[in-house]
Amino acid sequence: MKKHFIEFSHRLWYPLLVGIYPVLALYANNVNEARLSAVLRPLLIFLVGTLILFGLFRLLLKDWHRAAIATSLWVVLFSTYGHLVAFLKSRHLLIPTPLLAGIWLLLAVLSIWLAAGKRSSFTRASGWLNLLGLVLLVYPLYQVVSVSVQHLQTGGRKAQAAPSQQVHISDPAKLPDIYYIILDSYGRQDLLQQAYQYDNSVFIKNLQQMGFYVADCSMSNYMRTDISMTTALNMDYLTNLGKQFTPDTYNRVTLFELLKHSAVRQMLEESGYQTVAFSTGFPWSELDDASHFLGPNPLQGDMTDFEELLLNTTLARLLEDYGVIVPFQVSSRHFRDRTTFDLNSLSTLADMPGPKFVFMHVISPHPPFVYGPDGNPTNPAQFVDAEEKYTSTMYAQGYTNQVSFLNTRLEAGLKTLISRSRVPPIIIIQGDHGPWMQPDNKRFWILNAYFLPDESKLYNTISPVNSFRLALNEALGTDYELLPDKSYFSPIPYIYDFTPFTNTCQH
Repeated sequence: MKKHFIEFSHRLWYPLLVGIYPVLALYANNVNEARLSAVLRPLLIFLVGTLILFGLFRLLLKDWHRAAIATSLWVVLFSTYGHLVAFLKSRHLLIPTPLLAGIWLLLAVLSIWLAAGKRSSFTRASGWLNLLGLVLLVYPLYQVVSVSVQHLQTGGRKAQAAPSQQVHISDPAKLPDIYYIILDSYGRQDLLQQAYQYDNSVFIKNLQQMGFYVADCSMSNYMRTDISMTTALNMDYLTNLGKQFTPDTYNRVTLFELLKHSAVRQMLEESGYQTVAFSTGFPWSELDDASHFLGPNPLQGDMTDFEELLLNTTLARLLEDYGVIVPFQVSSRHFRDRTTFDLNSLSTLADMPGPKFVFMHVISPHPPFVYGPDGNPTNPAQFVDAEEKYTSTMYAQGYTNQVSFLNTRLEAGLKTLISRSRVPPIIIIQGDHGPWMQPDNKRFWILNAYFLPDESKLYNTISPVNSFRLALNEALGTDYELLPDKSYFSPIPYIYDFTPFTNTCQH
């Protein structure tokens, strides 16, 4: 045993373990927000960078053990700079960038001086440092594996409510395509007028002229995107979909699985529909196992959103501080690319073979504000203050800019979609919740529009929980009864601690 430990202690693994730790730790903390594929490139970069640094220090210090110590210390310094900056900002302790960078440079020089010390002490410590490196990886690996196991255990889990009904399909060729288009944070017409003095009546009238019913008193069932969409796609309130949604918990693994493998999707696929879904940049809302999963290439050209987040935690943050790289604009460009791709796809979807269920979650007019009212790119940084927070005035400007752009593009895309559809489609256009920085009750006020063959059962206070009860009754001949339309507020982090809100709209 002692012999094996001695052999292990002479193998210098710990610089490589320290080198990959920052990437794995960040991924573990964002395992529901980032895909594993987005981690591979930065992991390789960190690993290769560590190896290069290890080799350079070997040439400089003439010894592998000294090089291992120097490399590890430099990797730690590189990987913690951004974390320290973020911590100081959170405590409103602003140290000038040149001073903090100078301190880090001094620490880097001291690291080399320390590594040039007695070789024997580093040799004796190497075994324990290898062990420490392995221990460092235990927790992030545990987080990643445990979430993966939970996803496997809950994968494809059917909702406990709104059970499948007998489907009546007399002629499969006459099945309508079904489109569920979520416009993130798109508020109701009266809210836009009251909050921003923005007149959205022309867009609403144009929808109505196309054949849409617009529910002018609609409220979302919940104030969070994930819960709101899960409720709509499972046709029931969250507390009826699983016993684990209790006020004292905030785990979202089951929630995400119910969103991805919803009762609506399962019923439609069992009835012969193909699912078409789009990338959003948020893996929890991406149906990446759909028959057709569409979106721009996330690895093409520049940094991914995960790489931007990683950069901000490291010494590379200096590139941002001195304007060499503007990560906020990089991530915003990704939002713009995805939104443009979605809107461009509207006019072509009707030509895809059907029947199909199209799930399109558009992250707009939600921030970042990347479009002007005419659709030209804008600099999202102009809508935030020095602390990268939105002011009410600039939020209103950016938000209404994007509403104007969306209105124009949606009108054109929807007209083409409807005219090209062989069978009149079913289209649901919905805000998942209202805009930010509004009183709690008004954050439920959403755009909610329906293109259905039969509008007779629609009403002005209909909420998302009933959307697909009506849509499936129309498309598949089911006989779902409508539920009472209710709205619930919940705080962060206890997102299942629900407080009811009453709809007082009297349009």
